[in-house]
Amino acid sequence: MDRRQQELESTVRPVVEQTGFDLEALTVSQAGRRSVLKVVVDSDAGVSLDDIATVSRAVSSALDEGDDGFGSSPYTLEVTSPGVDRPLTEQRHWRRAIGRLVEWADGDRKVQGRVLGVDGDRVTVQTEAGDVEHHREAISPARVQVEFSKPAGSKEHQE
Repeated sequence: MDRRQQELESTVRPVVEQTGFDLEALTVSQAGRRSVLKVVVDSDAGVSLDDIATVSRAVSSALDEGDDGFGSSPYTLEVTSPGVDRPLTEQRHWRRAIGRLVEWADGDRKVQGRVLGVDGDRVTVQTEAGDVEHHREAISPARVQVEFSKPAGSKEHQE
């Protein structure tokens, strides 16, 4: 991470946290003469479009108040939530994936299971072999799998 990105993160992180979200990623890229600051936020309750607007206003205000790290150069601020392709690495990622189908590599083979619970660094996953507890790091990074129907037995499925 370069110095400018570190400065931006030290400005942006507390603002994001004050709005009740976790800063998942902050990247700076170039798009012609303009810099693009992408801020990825998440929370246990998810992130709505209204939440994105709230965080965007707060971050924009904080950047406008002081030296935003861009000097007089134009920039674009993008605030977004992580996509389903985000790898599950942190405990909070796994906690937010409870009930979801995930896939990870076990050597050369892919394994799928439904996240049942998270306790510290331990993750319990329901697989074809039954409920298995893993150390989180042993199956990270895993990725949530897109499902087009809810699993049998879920509240949404029963309605």
